[in-house]
Amino acid sequence: MRHSALRWTIPTFLALQLGLLWIQGAQLHRQNQVLSALREDIQALTESLDNGQSPVSSEDDGSIVPAGFLPAPPPPKKVAVLGVQEEQEAATKEIQASRESAQKAVKDAREAQSKLSIEENIRKADEAKQVQAATSSWQRWVWGAIALVALALVARSVLGRRG
Repeated sequence: MRHSALRWTIPTFLALQLGLLWIQGAQLHRQNQVLSALREDIQALTESLDNGQSPVSSEDDGSIVPAGFLPAPPPPKKVAVLGVQEEQEAATKEIQASRESAQKAVKDAREAQSKLSIEENIRKADEAKQVQAATSSWQRWVWGAIALVALALVARSVLGRRG
């Protein structure tokens, strides 16, 4: 009876494991696609910031379009009114300030990412050292015990030949 239970139990567990692995693979694939899309968006944003373009524009329906897909802005028209020229200068200063602010934010984000990455690597290295230390101390005891057993067996065989 016990033998027949093992016949169907082991293949069932193997099939369940295979199903779980397939689900995990599908989730990883979906996550990879999302991360790739986010990476492309970030690259487009940094390129547009480096080129001095506006990164996104909103349309009538409220959707956001990457700067690479926007049509080129029309050339500025020269107006003879003095007030409009002052407004344009103020607007260009404001645009320049916002561009510099965005570039500073990207720079700060990159620095923070770098610091987090370094801290994470340090933490992982410390954990690996702790695991290695625990493993090596445990292994020393095991090898010592094996050596003691081997030494006892050799001593027993030597004493057995003499006696």
